[in-house]
Amino acid sequence: MESWQKSLSESIVSLDELTHFLPLDTESLQPVIERYPLRITRYYLNLIQKRNDPIGRQCIPDLRELDEDGLLSDPLNEGNLTVAPGLIHRYPDRVLLLISNSCPTFCRFCTRKNRIGKERGHIGRDSLKAALDYIEARPDITEVILSGGDPFLLTDDQLEEILVKLREIRHLQIIRIHTRTPVTLPDRITSNLCGMLKRYHPLYVNTQFNHPLEITPQSSRACSLLADVGIPLGNQTVLLKEVNDDPEVMKQLMQGLLTIRVRPYYLHQMDLVKGAGHFRTPIQKGMEIMARLRGHISGMATPSYVIDLPGGKGKVPFPLDHLKRVGNILYLRNDLGEIVEYLDTNGD
Repeated sequence: MESWQKSLSESIVSLDELTHFLPLDTESLQPVIERYPLRITRYYLNLIQKRNDPIGRQCIPDLRELDEDGLLSDPLNEGNLTVAPGLIHRYPDRVLLLISNSCPTFCRFCTRKNRIGKERGHIGRDSLKAALDYIEARPDITEVILSGGDPFLLTDDQLEEILVKLREIRHLQIIRIHTRTPVTLPDRITSNLCGMLKRYHPLYVNTQFNHPLEITPQSSRACSLLADVGIPLGNQTVLLKEVNDDPEVMKQLMQGLLTIRVRPYYLHQMDLVKGAGHFRTPIQKGMEIMARLRGHISGMATPSYVIDLPGGKGKVPFPLDHLKRVGNILYLRNDLGEIVEYLDTNGD
């Protein structure tokens, strides 16, 4: 067993374990983790200074996850956009391939929180073959994004088997991997993993740092290992209430990312995901933060502020494609020219 696998096996997965580190009302929180499972790596747990700090809010169960908030189990309509097991085709030139069912730490705000962690393992051979056949039959697909769960929870050999098969598809140009392991399980990023990934360029990695406290010597080293083998690193921060919804915090985060060779890519408005409504911020908050970033920090450190539209209608930059507002409803135009309604929150 590799050291990262041992670290993963020692993760906190029950409320009783968690109470050894933090005071919790386990009885009231048990229904929460029965619906939305718990896992926190010990590394990430050690970043928590108190229960409701910016790290704790991201990973510790909260009674508000059970609120009937009128939000959606599948806000991006991925179920209806699934064209083969684990394969989501939303944009004409790229597909999303979900190769893992789990993550090192289960983020309480995750878009896929209504299904991640309820099954273990990675994509099976039959499902992978169906996905590859679909991609191979469509020359317009030039990019595949490996996601999950977290692709880096596969072993090096399992991941390489997928990469080999993808590189056999001649029209597939770009491979992108979405992972949070540099943030929550940095010892997963090993020299062996990076040496293997190097053989499959052009390959990109996007990760997700949401707060400056996540930039540590360990996560910095993980990013350096990836960058040193020529892998461009991007970051997709999620705007989270009482975590990073502050211009100075966001400025520190974006500047800090550049110092570890990670380019800020997106600032995501929280998706309309059921069980995570308490993390949502008003669009105005995101605009205020962006106004404090533009011109005040390097352009390289300034992400695009985007909304992933409900119903699988795609990402749109804000306020560029903002048409009008009626009460809490925004009307946005996507890449196909469709006008899509988006429900803003008043932040209460």
